[in-house]
Amino acid sequence: MKTKFQIANFFKEYNQFLLPIYILNTLLLVGTLGFYFIESYPLFDAFYMTVITIATVGYGEIHPLTNTGRLFAAFLIITSFGTFAYAVSTITRFVTDGEFNQFFRNKRLNSAIEKLDDHVIICGFGRNGRQAAQILKKHDKRFVVIEQSTKVTEALNHKFSELIITGDSTQDEVLLKAGILRAKALITTLPIDADNLFIVLTARNLNSKLTIISRASDDGSDTKLKIAGADNVIMPDKVGGAHMASLVMKPDVMEFIDYVVAQGGDNNNLEEISFEHIPEDLKHKTLSDLEIRNRSGANIIGYKTAMGEYIVNPSADTKIIPQSKLFVLGTPEQIRRLKAILTA
Repeated sequence: MKTKFQIANFFKEYNQFLLPIYILNTLLLVGTLGFYFIESYPLFDAFYMTVITIATVGYGEIHPLTNTGRLFAAFLIITSFGTFAYAVSTITRFVTDGEFNQFFRNKRLNSAIEKLDDHVIICGFGRNGRQAAQILKKHDKRFVVIEQSTKVTEALNHKFSELIITGDSTQDEVLLKAGILRAKALITTLPIDADNLFIVLTARNLNSKLTIISRASDDGSDTKLKIAGADNVIMPDKVGGAHMASLVMKPDVMEFIDYVVAQGGDNNNLEEISFEHIPEDLKHKTLSDLEIRNRSGANIIGYKTAMGEYIVNPSADTKIIPQSKLFVLGTPEQIRRLKAILTA
């Protein structure tokens, strides 16, 4: 079922094309019914008489008109002269200017986004936005790109190329069009922190369960963004510098972590398991009760407590409690077996 926003947005986007069609149909309907009832014309003759009247082609009367019929014809000519010319010129311009193709492109976009669920929204498609998109593509995760620059969006051709919105991501209607109410996460990578802050506030207000990740450039902005509702704030300059220093100190370790976490694609070997995904008979029990190593071959390498604390290589007697998470490492086949066990 379409929401009020979707209906309103439909008419807002397509009004330029639909309005002249409505005008033409109204003129034809009024004229046809008028000649049908006033002059008792057959319906087809009434329709034909209406067409030649509002088009002012001057073919003459199909059947002799009464004085009432002539008054109606005069009224139809006067009222339709300007509106008919407007409707025809608008539809012609709509086709010749390429707006006709844009009309159907927008329709396909809306249809594709309406089918999405649990997707990611990327606000801004600069350097950071592109990097995020590349990782999501490797993991075959559906995402919608919102970019204000038409120059960027017209040249953009990612795997899900039908999911690109040209617009201002600080606007509520643009985020709603991207399906924020059904989205799993939002990544905002705009270069201005104030814009990112506005998007975080808006997104959190629209979807309280959304995972929001924001970019920040200035010191102190990260705190403000988290107060506004961001779950994580990334400062590319600091992260980049720290990563480069780590590559000097522990190059092989960092390359291994990069491969496992981000570059593995379909061969990604690191998986997180939330408490909600643990079978009911194993909830509130210990890690040893899961027997993940014996049943799947994968290893539990980390644990996140309900308070957000991280434990590396947790002990076997660690209890699985609500709002906790497990981090599991294994081969692709081991991860597949693990998922099969959890969903059995």
